[in-house]
Amino acid sequence: MRINTVSTMTTKTLLAPAALLGTAALLLTGCSSSPDTASGDRTPSAAAAETGHRITLTYDGGLLVLDRDLRVVGDEPIDGFTRVNPAGDDRHVLVTVPQGFRVLDTAAGTDEEPALTDVVFPADAGGHAVVHGGRTALFADGTGDVTRFDSASLAAAVADGELPDVATTASEAAHHGVAIELEDGTLLTTIGTEASRSGVRALDAQGDELTRNEQCPSVHGEGTVADEVAVFGCTDGALVYRDGAFTKIAAPTEYGRSGNLFTTETSSIAVGDHNDDPDSEGYLLDQVALIDAASGEYRVADMPDGVGFTFRDLARGPDDEAVVLGSDGALHRIDEETGEHLGSIPVIDAWEGPTEWQDAHPALKVVDGVAYVTDPAERTLHAVDLATGEVVATSDRLPGVPNEIAVA
Repeated sequence: MRINTVSTMTTKTLLAPAALLGTAALLLTGCSSSPDTASGDRTPSAAAAETGHRITLTYDGGLLVLDRDLRVVGDEPIDGFTRVNPAGDDRHVLVTVPQGFRVLDTAAGTDEEPALTDVVFPADAGGHAVVHGGRTALFADGTGDVTRFDSASLAAAVADGELPDVATTASEAAHHGVAIELEDGTLLTTIGTEASRSGVRALDAQGDELTRNEQCPSVHGEGTVADEVAVFGCTDGALVYRDGAFTKIAAPTEYGRSGNLFTTETSSIAVGDHNDDPDSEGYLLDQVALIDAASGEYRVADMPDGVGFTFRDLARGPDDEAVVLGSDGALHRIDEETGEHLGSIPVIDAWEGPTEWQDAHPALKVVDGVAYVTDPAERTLHAVDLATGEVVATSDRLPGVPNEIAVA
């Protein structure tokens, strides 16, 4: 492994598509690993490619991997509360462990069995993992270090039991942060300390600072919208990076926090959670932020009366619409431009917000028009065709209570 260390102490989600044919009990998908992201006997055959993507679920004490039919094909023991993120190569998932980010091989796109590998990206208090433009950026909250690598290089390295070549960039201070590498090599990384966070800075490919903006209190949440414009959430709006410069989009209220953003490459609008009450308690929210990086507008769409959601319950649909898993157990679709409600799909029973954010509660991921919804109360996973509104598959009762979810 070669590590390129860059000193910087100077002053969003692409998943392989899957084709859903809408049968009541079977998801027919067509996603596979391409030969340039695999090596040796790991290159999938045409028949193996039909196995499609796989879903990873965390539970207390382990990791479950499910196939396209929502059958458990892997159950890996692991201690403690873990988080999972796609690694960016349509096959592997990054699992947070005390040592950093451990690589789970889901074997998506093949007929192989999943395996929790011994390959670990070292990180002190591993936090966010962001995939963009073929690059994966990992943020270590305990040091502020950012580790980056070519997403497509992961499979071959892991097959050999090694890490791919990486570059590391240091932050000015350790903090709970995030980083995105743009296609031209610009690295956008948050600014903060253990006590607070204030904004984002842009570094060139050599690690030299290009510009910064510290008018984004408690910066959290990130993504890239159309034309590779980056958006970050603040407690009073959003921070936008376009063409080498930062601009601020103010929230419609003095306090207007958006802490999690969901973006696509075909829309200029970032969808996020919105909270206009600094004294609010609990984790349920009832407003959706619609932040247009092109027009500079920040709109808010209300959920139906009495319906809330958490940071795990937002996604984007096939037409760029917001998809929200409400506490009423239904999926709510919202037009990202107008905030108009487009309809709802009942999926699970009504549920209550968690006591702590780490607690298991229903979660949502959308891939190629299929919404995957966890049901901790029933220990099941559902697949919903957003085009037809059908629940097209439901898992058997799972070995553990599902918590976090990632799809590769």
